Amino acid sequence: MKKLLIVVDYQNDFVDGTLGFTGAELLDEGIARKVREYDRDTDGVVYYTLDTHYTNYLETREGKQLPVEHCIKDTEGWKVYGETEQALWDVDAIPLEKKTFGLCPLKISDGYTYFPNTNDVESIELVGVVTNMCVISNAVVFQARYPNSQIIVDASLCGSFDKEMHEKALDVMESMQMKIINR
Repeated sequence: MKKLLIVVDYQNDFVDGTLGFTGAELLDEGIARKVREYDRDTDGVVYYTLDTHYTNYLETREGKQLPVEHCIKDTEGWKVYGETEQALWDVDAIPLEKKTFGLCPLKISDGYTYFPNTNDVESIELVGVVTNMCVISNAVVFQARYPNSQIIVDASLCGSFDKEMHEKALDVMESMQMKIINR
């Protein structure tokens, strides 16, 4: 049975860029360590999401609601932050670009299956940013796709620009039968 780790949007723009927030940089060492731990586990598989926008971002629905350009593909802000970037590279983690809060390619796309069969996954752990937006959105997507897998969120390796919303998001995920650890 596979154990998946999903590093959500730990990109420069969310750490020290246009949407960066105090404390986001403190997640780096712990996320990098967890990436390497999953790689040492013979059942572990590491993925990471990249919030991906284009130069027309401000014209999109999201851009109209949040008029701050960020994570424009192939810019410095789009790249993964710090030691986590190197860890993901070292373990040959699988990148997944997403154009909105939640990940969409959980089904066969162009003949390639991005994720293991639903019966082959024991657990899916999420870490990253922003807890009350992209982390919670992806946790819900994975819970829907893998109804018999344990969804785990490591609260100590997630963060938000809004501490109160971070806590509320953790509460909501816990109420949805997700396992919240290190809170």
